[in-house]
Amino acid sequence: MTTVNTIVFDLGAVLIDWNPRHLYRKIFKTEEEVTWFLENICTHDWNEKQDAGRPFEEATNELLAKFPAYEIPIRAWYGRWQETISGPIQGTVDILTQMRDSKRFKLYALTNWSAETFPWALEKFEFLSWFDGIVVSGHEKTRKPFPEFFQILFDRYTINPAQALFIDDSQRNINGAMEVGLPGIHFQSPEQLKTELIKRGILIS
Repeated sequence: MTTVNTIVFDLGAVLIDWNPRHLYRKIFKTEEEVTWFLENICTHDWNEKQDAGRPFEEATNELLAKFPAYEIPIRAWYGRWQETISGPIQGTVDILTQMRDSKRFKLYALTNWSAETFPWALEKFEFLSWFDGIVVSGHEKTRKPFPEFFQILFDRYTINPAQALFIDDSQRNINGAMEVGLPGIHFQSPEQLKTELIKRGILIS
């Protein structure tokens, strides 16, 4: 069994509770309205283009041209972006703390995140300073699950993917990692993650 010496974390929905529903539940009256808006207007595919480097202004104007009746909620996506984050996911931060304190692993983050909002996260979450390196999609103009994004991480920090472990809440991203030789855990909860890490000998129960 290959010894793991490097742990790579996703950030949003793993260490940081990012969810646009946190914001849009304040704007719309029902969960059905929130779901419709996120599935038809400010969609996942639309947001991923900003993660890959598209400017907010361009993205916002694109939607305003198509859906002028929804100007207020469309502008809220970035105008009130900080309200899409409720705080840290403390159980996962505790796991990260345990890994840091063990001094057994190099710790990195690989995140699909806009370059325009990531500086706020760096100021807000002190634990981001614990990483040996962070690769941000918005800076690199590419994102998970594309192979070149993982390769940037490997090359920049001289990581052997066979000796690393990747943690992400998206099965699509886990699949992308595995295609470039990086084993992964599909994150579902801090409890599930801790169980998996103990099973693999990464954490001690």
